[in-house]
Amino acid sequence: MNKIYMKRIFFCLFLVTTAFVSRAQVIDPVKWTFTAKKIDAKTYEVRLSANIQAGWHLYSQAQPKDAIVNPTEIVFNSNPLVTLDGKPKETGKVEAYTDKRLGISANQYSNEVEFVQRVKLKAAAKTNISGTVEYQTCDDKKCLPVKKVTFNLALK
Repeated sequence: MNKIYMKRIFFCLFLVTTAFVSRAQVIDPVKWTFTAKKIDAKTYEVRLSANIQAGWHLYSQAQPKDAIVNPTEIVFNSNPLVTLDGKPKETGKVEAYTDKRLGISANQYSNEVEFVQRVKLKAAAKTNISGTVEYQTCDDKKCLPVKKVTFNLALK
């Protein structure tokens, strides 16, 4: 079998095993805060801020080809009054991680990261923006199962 294929199978088995072990204890190394900041009459910045517990990592939305971790994914629910201006931008110190033993790498954050999405209102009206953040966290010994959090913010 292909060497990369075997590494991926090994890592997937590792993730499944750690998922079962971690279910016995509730570990939540990331605390999220969600805010909307008004920029002008019809433009807002939606900020999704992650405060990451020491020793843990949260993964970037963009990952190298050899990464086998789950990248952070932000999904905004459809709202006919709101348009997204581009994609969420990441602000924080991205770390390029490489495991030479397994031949994998990842783009990750420690301590904190903020995802910023500009949105524009189609009309000057009060509305909400909502969605989900799906992410994975790991420390030096284990990875937790993918977790999904929801948010709902007023745009006034």
